[in-house]
Amino acid sequence: MKILSLTEPYASLILYGKKKVETRSWKTSYRGELYIHASKTKMTKKDKNNKELMELLEGKTLHFGMIICKCRLVDCIPMTEEYVEKIKKENEQEYLCGEYVVGRYAWILENVEVLDKPIPAKGHLSIWNYDDIEENSEEEL
Repeated sequence: MKILSLTEPYASLILYGKKKVETRSWKTSYRGELYIHASKTKMTKKDKNNKELMELLEGKTLHFGMIICKCRLVDCIPMTEEYVEKIKKENEQEYLCGEYVVGRYAWILENVEVLDKPIPAKGHLSIWNYDDIEENSEEEL
């Protein structure tokens, strides 16, 4: 299984349907099922939009060091000036939830499914594999 680690609150923004685009400095040719892992790293108070992002998750639980949901990565779009302006004008919440800068990439996520029970895991950089995910989730239920 392919996994992507994100710091909180970004992972939970995807989990709770507040964020449908993951912004990255690198592109990927991978398309398909992708699990979202909430890393143990927390966003600092100095991070851009910290207060606004946390308000989007008011009353929701954050997960640290857990695989929390799965989705489908359906596209990877290079950000142009036009794309950034379109997101900024048409989807203020999405714009708030990412780093929209020309030269970065927008990973389009669809069909988010919450896992019945989060799976403890150590995060990794890039897209990583976790082949035992189905076995572990069955054992923990």
